[in-house]
Amino acid sequence: MIKLKIWGGAGEHGRSCYFFSGEQNRIMLDCGVKKEGVGIYPLLDAEEVSQLTAVFLSHAHEDHSIGLPLLYKHGYKGDIWTTRATSEQLGSYFDSWCRYVNRRGGELPYEERHIDAMTYRYLEDYALPDEWFELSKDLRIKWGRSGHLAGSVWLLLEMEGRKVFFSGDYSRESQLLDADLPTSSIVDLSIIDNAYGMESDPQQVKLEQLTQAAKRVLGAGGHLLLPIPTLGRGQELLIWASELFVEYRIIVEQEIWLGLERMRNWSEWLRAGALQRIEELLNSNKVVIPIDDQERSCLLESDVPSIIFTGDGMMESPRARWYYDQLSQSEKHAVILTGHTARGSFGREVLNKGTLPTGCSVQHICYKVHQGLPDVSMMLNEVPSSQAVLVHAPKEETDLVVARLRDEGHKGLHSLQPGIELDFR
Repeated sequence: MIKLKIWGGAGEHGRSCYFFSGEQNRIMLDCGVKKEGVGIYPLLDAEEVSQLTAVFLSHAHEDHSIGLPLLYKHGYKGDIWTTRATSEQLGSYFDSWCRYVNRRGGELPYEERHIDAMTYRYLEDYALPDEWFELSKDLRIKWGRSGHLAGSVWLLLEMEGRKVFFSGDYSRESQLLDADLPTSSIVDLSIIDNAYGMESDPQQVKLEQLTQAAKRVLGAGGHLLLPIPTLGRGQELLIWASELFVEYRIIVEQEIWLGLERMRNWSEWLRAGALQRIEELLNSNKVVIPIDDQERSCLLESDVPSIIFTGDGMMESPRARWYYDQLSQSEKHAVILTGHTARGSFGREVLNKGTLPTGCSVQHICYKVHQGLPDVSMMLNEVPSSQAVLVHAPKEETDLVVARLRDEGHKGLHSLQPGIELDFR
């Protein structure tokens, strides 16, 4: 018998952390944080952590990775199985998280030495996507690209005769990143990304909504602010804007531009043709990269409508707030948030305000980097599972999805919460 313990990620958005214990193996999938307050960390059991036989990381985003140093604080001595692209991104996420916690007057629950103690093994050194390789007598694994972030993967483990599929954060609708699907007979348990809950619109509908909103703002002579993560959908939206709005100015903060440059080094994660699109933008003169606030102010004061890309999709960074302060004084301008905004974040605060009587409008138009209802239904058909746990969305939303999928004929579905245990044979 194998037992799954939910230490975070199910019934909530954030702190992805799943612990499996069997007769011979104790496996952890991800160890992230929930971005509320000064951070909500997984429900780790220190004694169990010290006995881990393997740790796997699906990708670098903070809600999957930031708790990893806690493992070493609690006595884990092994490596973290992930990809090179993921390990290369982790430093920037740890630095960003430290700044976030400091701004909120908090303290990290681990020390720098615990981050330095982290060591890695790279999945691509052992097998190609969708190929099995053995870690030990009772544990083998295959992996594939999940289309969410450069380096992001899904995992299929065969542990003590039982198969476990972990989708990680999954998207088959990225403009730049490619995604694979595993080939497998029926698996015993799947953990499946359902961050968008009951949402059913495909990416093309989202892009059309975003396009029309941008045209309204720019056509009226205003500036459009897009706060985005420095890696991930930020580069996708930058490519989209540069190709569609050629007559308007595009202002890009340096860290986002550097992220686009880094994607050239990760070509194995890209769709066919994506590298050419990236190179064309990098070699063009379509964007302005401001060097200081004086230049930023001059750009905003000009009569040229602009699309502005600044880091931090939740608008927690000082620069994102600076741009908002400048643009909030005029109803010509707008802010569009394209991802999750955590409770208590500045992005959630301004989104709740909506359009002020004398200020800019703020709205949310999702750019898909996760799965919604139709995507989960498709994955359940493609990766048939005896049992499946839907994760990455609030419990109430997950309950609705489970009920709908059961009506469609899917069986063995679970909507769980942190602290819950699930046995499977």
